[in-house]
Amino acid sequence: MCGILAILESTLTPQELRSLALRQSCRLRHRGPDWSGVFQKGKSILAHERLAIVDPQTGAQPLLNEDKTVALAVNGEIYNHLKLHPFIEGHTLATKSDCEPILHMYEKMGEECVKHLRGDFAFVILDTKTGHYMAARDPIGVVPLYIGYGEDGAVWFSSECKAIREHTVKFEAFPPGCYYSSKSKSIERYYVPQWWDEVPPPLSSATKVISDAELKSIRESFEAAVVRRMMCDVPYGVLLSGGLDSSLVASIVSRHAETRTEDDGHSRAWYPRLHSFCVGLQGAPDLVAAKKVADFLGTVHHEFYFTVQEGIDALRDVIFHLETYDVTTIRASTPMYFLARCIKAMGVKMVLSGEGSDEIFGGYLYFHLAPNSDEFHKELCKRIKNLYKFDCLRANKSTAAWGVEVRVPFLDQEFLDTAMSVHPSFKMCSKDRIEKWVLRKAFDTPEKPYLPDSILWRQKEQFSDGVGYSWIGGLKAHAEQEVDDASFALRSETFPYDTPDTKEAYFYRKIFETMYADKSTRESVSHWVPTWGASKDPSGRAQGDGVHVAAVEK
Repeated sequence: MCGILAILESTLTPQELRSLALRQSCRLRHRGPDWSGVFQKGKSILAHERLAIVDPQTGAQPLLNEDKTVALAVNGEIYNHLKLHPFIEGHTLATKSDCEPILHMYEKMGEECVKHLRGDFAFVILDTKTGHYMAARDPIGVVPLYIGYGEDGAVWFSSECKAIREHTVKFEAFPPGCYYSSKSKSIERYYVPQWWDEVPPPLSSATKVISDAELKSIRESFEAAVVRRMMCDVPYGVLLSGGLDSSLVASIVSRHAETRTEDDGHSRAWYPRLHSFCVGLQGAPDLVAAKKVADFLGTVHHEFYFTVQEGIDALRDVIFHLETYDVTTIRASTPMYFLARCIKAMGVKMVLSGEGSDEIFGGYLYFHLAPNSDEFHKELCKRIKNLYKFDCLRANKSTAAWGVEVRVPFLDQEFLDTAMSVHPSFKMCSKDRIEKWVLRKAFDTPEKPYLPDSILWRQKEQFSDGVGYSWIGGLKAHAEQEVDDASFALRSETFPYDTPDTKEAYFYRKIFETMYADKSTRESVSHWVPTWGASKDPSGRAQGDGVHVAAVEK
């Protein structure tokens, strides 16, 4: 992942504007440590901090059209870039970057270009011929983007809050699946899939049993999504927790790793040995399961360990990079933050991961408590729509802190269309049916198994649980020591907005406020809590009522 910053229609002098942009863009350099670029014209400027993954030699940004009148700063990957070439015939590509076609698509069809992109992205285009500009974010919000407004009327865009918070009177997260047009000065939605209205799809079978054709469609669509995300010109790997989602991703990557997916497997891969990475406390459930998967797949497997104290010591840095005080996000991000640092130290820049599956298939253990299939489906839709506030934010920012990119094939647009067309009754879990049963069944192919049965049918662990059950307990115990009863009793006076309801939440909020005391950053924070169940603690083990037990039906 890269870092982008744009300041548009500023009243500063050109020299002042450039100096300001350089200072603020520097705050994003952890996201893109490989190169820095700037394009300035009049009252507007684009800055880019590059993490070079596709076309490292010539793909530096901002990218320009042939006569250098249209500039593009983008953070992300366009997986269908080769399929866009027929749309841009007559243009000369200056690079092999997957993002350059965006420029010429814009020249051909204006703001409508974003509807043709398939990938994970946030970008800003500055058209100096017309004076217009646009910004856009991918459909689900895999890549972060913020929009802000300066006192002088300037419009700001940034990959993270920290680059714009001090120079805007207001900013907010840019909504996924939308674009901003300087012509209308408004944000328009371009992504409206069939499931957006939260109405369940019709039952596909009179017998109310999912068909083999539907299971095959799920399997083939997801495999295609993974292969698309193997587009890479630098060493890459997979995050492997040993849970179902990351294990399926690793399995599919291992089947295609020996050839380059960029040319449909016609040439040998540049980095054919697949490396897998796992993190946890000593003896963590994830470490054991991940090793089993790695042995089955034959990956070059790497285990990394941290202690509860090391995690506590890192909390300030983690909160700085995440720009949130949400308890769930911080718990899960700290191990991922450590893992990304170790991955980068080994020379790996990109990893594939399993985020998004739980929202699509109802994998969280509280989904066992859904009252009916209609409510189950509505909850899935809401969770997917809010992924950019939680799992996408965690995966992106905790790894971008060390200049590592995470790709998430479960959030592929085509796969989402396939998965969300499955009737929710086939996804629902019960005491007799394990969560994500339909996904497991789709990959239950004994003739050529993707995974060992013990992994394919392993029950969900929340990531913050799976790295070691003492991790959350250690955080709670530390918060008890740090936050005395008297201070906690006055929490509504100390934090009148979004008052913390536990000492752990109070402790994170206190750290957050030392770095981000402004209103906009505070209001950008959301909280992940289970919708059903007595406990609002997001830990899977906290759900109780017999949910955290093995429930297997094949």
